[in-house]
Amino acid sequence: MACCVLQITGLIFGGVGMVGTLAATVMPQWRVSAYVDGNIVVFETIWEGLWMDCISQLGIRLQCKFYDSVLALPPPLETFRALMCIAVVLSIISFLMAIVGVKYTHRTKEDAQGISIFILAAGVAFLLTGILVLIPVSWTGGSIIHDFYDPKVPVPLKRELGAALYVGWVSTALLIAAGAMYCSF
Repeated sequence: MACCVLQITGLIFGGVGMVGTLAATVMPQWRVSAYVDGNIVVFETIWEGLWMDCISQLGIRLQCKFYDSVLALPPPLETFRALMCIAVVLSIISFLMAIVGVKYTHRTKEDAQGISIFILAAGVAFLLTGILVLIPVSWTGGSIIHDFYDPKVPVPLKRELGAALYVGWVSTALLIAAGAMYCSF
């Protein structure tokens, strides 16, 4: 019975982590404009994401623009895009493997080793997905914090941590927890 509860909990954590990974990938709020020192222009908020930049004016009007050229993007942003896309695909695959593994664990008792290998593969895939999400989210967070406290960076260019980073960190924790639960079988 405890095995069943742990598998279902891992499935829920993995599903929520999968949705969070997808949300963090598409959200434009990776970097958000900061209002510090003499920066009194507060009627515009600038969001920078992996795929687009957005400007929100007084929370009423939102204008978003996709990046013009993939070749003009900085190399870290290209890498983060690739890692997050791989993480989304891998999270979907690992979630589907976990569903199949849980479904057949309760149906068959004959081939328990084959099913446990399938569940272990889902656990490893969840762990790998969590690491793939953690790298770009933490790297971006670290660079935002570094630039925020760097006196060489002009005040209008300083950014704060956006909501997508927090979603990414929570997704990472859930994916790693789901992976640990499935690997414990």
